[in-house]
Amino acid sequence: MRNTILTILLVISISGFTQDYSTKSKKAIKFFEKALSEFNNRNDNLAYQYLDAAIKTDPNFFEAYILYANIYHDNNQIEKEIEYYTKVVEINPEFDGKLYYFLAAAELSIGRYEIAKRHLEKCISFQNINQTIRERAEKKLKWAEFGFNSFKNPVPFKPINLGKNVNTQYDDYWPCLTADEEILITTVLLPYDDRFPVSLRNSQEDFFISKKVDGKWAPTQNMGHPINTSQNEGAQTFSADGQWLFYTVCERKEDYGHCDLYFARYLGDNFWTVPQNMQPPISTEYWESQPTVTSDGKTLYFTSNRKGGFGAQDLFVTHMNDDGKWSTPENLGETINTEGIEASPFIHPDGNTLYFTSNGHIGMGGMDIFVSRRDPLGKWSEPVNLGYPINTWKDEIGMIVNAAGQLAYFSSDRDGSRGKDIYYFDLYEEARPVPVTYVKGFVYDSFTKKRLHAKFKLIDLETNTVVVSSESNPENGEYLVCLPTGKDYAFEANKEKYLFFSENFSLSEKLETNKPYEKNIPLIPISDSENGIVVLKNIFFETDSYILKRESTTELTTLINFLNANPKIKIEIRGHTDDVGNEDYNKKLSNNRAKSVYDYLISKGIDKTRLQYKGFGYSIPLIKDTSPEARAQNRRTEFRIISK
Repeated sequence: MRNTILTILLVISISGFTQDYSTKSKKAIKFFEKALSEFNNRNDNLAYQYLDAAIKTDPNFFEAYILYANIYHDNNQIEKEIEYYTKVVEINPEFDGKLYYFLAAAELSIGRYEIAKRHLEKCISFQNINQTIRERAEKKLKWAEFGFNSFKNPVPFKPINLGKNVNTQYDDYWPCLTADEEILITTVLLPYDDRFPVSLRNSQEDFFISKKVDGKWAPTQNMGHPINTSQNEGAQTFSADGQWLFYTVCERKEDYGHCDLYFARYLGDNFWTVPQNMQPPISTEYWESQPTVTSDGKTLYFTSNRKGGFGAQDLFVTHMNDDGKWSTPENLGETINTEGIEASPFIHPDGNTLYFTSNGHIGMGGMDIFVSRRDPLGKWSEPVNLGYPINTWKDEIGMIVNAAGQLAYFSSDRDGSRGKDIYYFDLYEEARPVPVTYVKGFVYDSFTKKRLHAKFKLIDLETNTVVVSSESNPENGEYLVCLPTGKDYAFEANKEKYLFFSENFSLSEKLETNKPYEKNIPLIPISDSENGIVVLKNIFFETDSYILKRESTTELTTLINFLNANPKIKIEIRGHTDDVGNEDYNKKLSNNRAKSVYDYLISKGIDKTRLQYKGFGYSIPLIKDTSPEARAQNRRTEFRIISK
């Protein structure tokens, strides 16, 4: 800042002609002080002229070179700033260690790591250096060493432009993507008045959307009302199913602060609800921006400069309660946040891998992209820099990663772009999240075929914990649930006055490919369910055993809740086996398995008068086949409503 010139001029006092300048020439001093006056009045061209005169009068007048460097710094002319600081240290190498700090800071800003490292080491070597400068120099030295080593050991990085169907003639940035990679939304900087080019006064941000057709991105289109307005909308994020859009709106008089967070819900057929401000405690008098949401749309991370942070901007998190309200945002803590700026978070659909931008953690310089992973106890790991050339000495922001964890998307104005364009690249193995596949489809009434608004859960069978709790679209019944690989899951869908639906997905083995599942879910109305049968796909037994496995607890709890919610219903529990073994053995085994479920329900308070059980052996196969897949489906436990 110009009012801190005394800091830049180091130990020099500027109060008159009696100062101990490096020159004895009163003429040079007069030119210098006129230059200083013009600099403080923001007349840089005149300041340059007076400095030229001062240096011409005394070529070794290094205070003039320092002021020259400071003006170039203010005007972001880094090469010239370095040139003039270099002249100062050539004239008097031992004058003050601060000079080396300022010189190294400029060198770091354009990626000259090796020489910056030498200059920072020189700065620290001064015995009388200011302690604050010493601490800053020691930190920047770590940056210089990291940058130098990263530059020598680049990570794989081959960005590919998404092409003209996605990228417009204007600046395109902030990509967001559904888990099935069928819908892409970007922020585009447009002219407010298209008769004139984009400028600071003639610009606005709108959302553009592109959908895949036959595996290729269709030409992008302005999303229009009610999402886009004549004001700025940007920095958006999708829920994984594309049903919820969260984004940033700035400069609206009716809002709480400079920038607030908004949301809208997709209704189908390109219709969205009227966007709403997320309101306090999320939108406040402070600056809130750059949201990212978990796959179920119930945990939101964002950037804010609100009180209670560690630096200029921090990352915060808020959770949706059971009543649909958002909790008071919490700071992500000092492992993630620093005294600098943390921004542009992206939470991967695995729910535990966070990518974000920071200039506070050790990096290449400027804003770098980092990754942190949350452990089972909810603790975030120490952030890891993604390395060069993903990160450079410039600012890198706004990277996202697809559900499969293989491709990253970001915006860049690199060669070949029309302004800023959206690019993608293969993310190297060590930086990838847990791969996520998904199951999608729609829920419908099994009799009327009408699409239904239903609730569903994804449950980790090992821990019996709910991973995702969400609901299908109220208008078209569509749903999408992300399935992180490496675990086995129970999937349950339920709706009042209907029998529940269950499924399981065994993903404990590493997938060779990201193979999604498509499944439309029929729900049977209780009123029409006489003789209706529900297969309990998450009831498990050991081979040739009727002892319930621990993983069955989730499904049994769901069945208990269903019976408690419908106290008049009576059911028959039915056991079935495959065709392996003799008929008598299979019938006895299936009967014992049905009884195990019967006994468990009674032990949990279900009246035994509401329950019957029976084993059928292999007499009623679902699939008349001897393949392993068919046998697995024929081995099942189910229930049938016998009275309601």
